[in-house]
Amino acid sequence: MPDSTLNTTRTSWKLPAKLSPIAFAFFMSGIMAFLMCLVITATNRGLSDGYLSAVLEAYRLAMPVAFVCVMAVRPVVVRLVKLTVKS
Repeated sequence: MPDSTLNTTRTSWKLPAKLSPIAFAFFMSGIMAFLMCLVITATNRGLSDGYLSAVLEAYRLAMPVAFVCVMAVRPVVVRLVKLTVKS
C-alpha cells in the first residue's frame, strides 16, 4: 500500500483546525475533572471500598460542568495571557 494512502486513512478522523479551542477545552476539562475527582473523593472518603465507583459517579457531574466552565472562561484567560506575556 502506498504511503499516501496510509496518511489519508490516519488523518481522516481529525477535526478541522477551527475546532481546536473546543477540542482543547474537552480534553483539558476531562483530564482536570478526573484528577480533581480522584483527589477530592480520596480526601472526603479515603481510599476505601467503593472508591473508584464514587470517583466515577462524581466525574459524571464534574466533566460536563468543567467543560462548560472552560469554554466560558477561555476568552478571559486568552485576554489575561495577552496582557501578561510579551508578544
